[in-house]
Amino acid sequence: MPTSTTPVGRLLLERAITVAARRAAAPGNLRFTERQLYYETCRVLRPTPAPVRRIPHSPAPPLRLSRFTEALRGREPAGLLPAPVTAAPTIGGPAREPDLYAYGLPRLLICQDRAIAGMLLANHAHLEAACPVLSAEDDLPLDPRLVAALERAEGATVHVLHDASPTGIALPARVRDALGPASARVASLGLVPRHAEALRLVSGRRPAPVPPLAPLPRGLRPAEAAWLAGGRFAEVAAVPPARLLRAVLRLTRGPRPARQSVWGDLRELRTAGFMTWPDG
Repeated sequence: MPTSTTPVGRLLLERAITVAARRAAAPGNLRFTERQLYYETCRVLRPTPAPVRRIPHSPAPPLRLSRFTEALRGREPAGLLPAPVTAAPTIGGPAREPDLYAYGLPRLLICQDRAIAGMLLANHAHLEAACPVLSAEDDLPLDPRLVAALERAEGATVHVLHDASPTGIALPARVRDALGPASARVASLGLVPRHAEALRLVSGRRPAPVPPLAPLPRGLRPAEAAWLAGGRFAEVAAVPPARLLRAVLRLTRGPRPARQSVWGDLRELRTAGFMTWPDG
């Protein structure tokens, strides 16, 4: 492929960005971030052949981020979200809803990246999962009223969505410290290095040495610790937007209630008490 510095290379790159934007928005006109569009462009430029899709691997990006940013300058693909410049919207403050924190909060999602939190909110994941979405960059330490709301809901869970990086891997522990003695459970949604390789996500490498993780989080394999120690990292933004939304919804809202049937409704009516069917 011609380099993106030549006129032909730039035209090919712009075409790849157009195709990537269409894929990132599918299905249903999803909203996506600039970083998500970058990774989708990488998949367009270097598609994975079907025979090797099941082989765990985390390749290097085929396109430098700086070249992508230059090619994107002045373009506004449909679905592209503006870069976040302020804190991601949260569940609201006392000035707007003074009684909001008086209720129990059974689940909460904290994202490492404020842009990913904004993307989930823009696609209404918080409404479908009945789960507020916060950003670790903007909302840690947690508001004490929010911690109290988690305590009021028995068995509350705080889900953490983070990158496969030393900072991301350490985020669930930071959230546990922010909760203090609260009884809410903290659950990591990933990413971890094995997720990045199983999904064949593009991964980067930092040139500087990375300090070792100590202590290692539970469930992190020695090979994954070595992967991180080598400077490797993979971002949540590398997950295709539709796949990310499906995973977040599945993992945060829990099992769906059993589907009701007409006969089941009739059986319930017979034992409902007042206004039930007559016996004879």
